[in-house]
Amino acid sequence: MSTNTKVLVVEDYGPLAESLEYQLKRAGYEVYRASDGREGVDQAKLYLPDLVILDIDLPILGGVEVCKQLRSDPKTRETLILMLSAMGEESDQVVGFAVGADDYVVKPVESYKVLLQRIKALLRRRDPMPGDHESVTHQNVTVDRRRFVVTIDDSPLQLTKSEFRLLDTLIRQPGRAFGRSELVDAALGEDTVVLDRTIDVHVRALRRKMGSAADLIETVRGVGYRFKE
Repeated sequence: MSTNTKVLVVEDYGPLAESLEYQLKRAGYEVYRASDGREGVDQAKLYLPDLVILDIDLPILGGVEVCKQLRSDPKTRETLILMLSAMGEESDQVVGFAVGADDYVVKPVESYKVLLQRIKALLRRRDPMPGDHESVTHQNVTVDRRRFVVTIDDSPLQLTKSEFRLLDTLIRQPGRAFGRSELVDAALGEDTVVLDRTIDVHVRALRRKMGSAADLIETVRGVGYRFKE
């Protein structure tokens, strides 16, 4: 069952990356991997993960520079970053926090149970309080959760519950590429067993109802969909 939470693991040591991916997936996270710093930056900007687990000693582009780049980009500025490093001196940790890390874990990872608890604690910091952001407007589209209403240029749309939840998910994170499985969970519920391509049908129906605003829902090839920034 998906938590709808994305984690990007940027780690060049294969066995550790595989172990992290396995443990995170077992915990219900959607996991992406990158094996060098440049790939890590690119994937972070594409997938806009909730959390990046970032090794410091990376090829091509080091972890400190990756962290700086993520913090300087508006798309990834608020992304949680957990640094993972064999360098455990206090000065190393100070540098990590200074460039924008939210947490710092020293290798080797001796307890995945503890690591997962630290990840949960980090993610709780970003969880909105109940009732926050009940209404959101982007471009000329407004989604009001409290009234279950969508308007385009102040004209209401007649949407199904699934279409409403799909649009609500996309519009609240403009520019973020959502995978089809994520959108199935958001629109139809996590316990619904359907083909990922089923979401394409819902997107087509939603676009038809959106009329001239249909192009605000963009297709991301090989991934899924996003709401235009």
